[in-house]
Amino acid sequence: MSLDTATIQALAERLEDCELQARDTLKVTLDHPDMDWDDAYAVQDAILRRKQSRGARIVGLKAGLTSFAKMRQMGIETPIFGFLTDTFVVPDGGKCRHAELIHPKVEPEIVFVTKAPLAGPGCTIADVLAATDFVLPGIEVIDSRYRDFKFDLKSVVADNCSSSRFVVGGIPRDPRDLDLRATGVVMEKNGQVVALGAGAAVLGHPANAVAMLANHLGARGASIPAGTLVLSGGITEAVSVAAGDHVMLHMQGMGCTSLTFV
Repeated sequence: MSLDTATIQALAERLEDCELQARDTLKVTLDHPDMDWDDAYAVQDAILRRKQSRGARIVGLKAGLTSFAKMRQMGIETPIFGFLTDTFVVPDGGKCRHAELIHPKVEPEIVFVTKAPLAGPGCTIADVLAATDFVLPGIEVIDSRYRDFKFDLKSVVADNCSSSRFVVGGIPRDPRDLDLRATGVVMEKNGQVVALGAGAAVLGHPANAVAMLANHLGARGASIPAGTLVLSGGITEAVSVAAGDHVMLHMQGMGCTSLTFV
């Protein structure tokens, strides 16, 4: 690590204040170009502690940058990871206040809920499927705190991977009864199709993202507990939304989930 504790705490305060006040900022590496990956995750951890000190509960984890093509383009070998708290939850079919966000976008995701712990190193797709209670369709609302969605990877990790809101719904299914690679998704905005894809867009198999998360945590002396909800990563490109937009996700074999921006 290259940043001291006081700097990490100051960056966490800056980024979380931007989240809570729905205002943007410039990427943090402009001021701290020597920030490394440990620094970035330390800032993210400090943001989580701030939220927990006010009573927020962690309800899940997420993977981001889960496209092999994007990873090669960015020169990394694993996705990036963040946390989800109860303050991010939107009920199925519920409302999300657009004014509380800066420039939100939506992504369709396959959501895993674990029934057994997952720990790395060496966690595999087979391990994830065996440890999963069920899968569901989910919509993640990403909302970078950086101006015009312009950032580098260490800045976005520090910003908890642009996490803001999410909704899950549909029909819980045992993942071993499905071919998640071939699972098709259709996302609509105001009744018009805006995104199409299949589960294989996420690292060849969405369970691969969960395995990589377990291996990432294992390297830090942690694991994915039983009962954890995991957003496995966007299957399609993110789609911008505005107040008044209704977003519906249809997922093959798992029904649908939706939310409305007000």
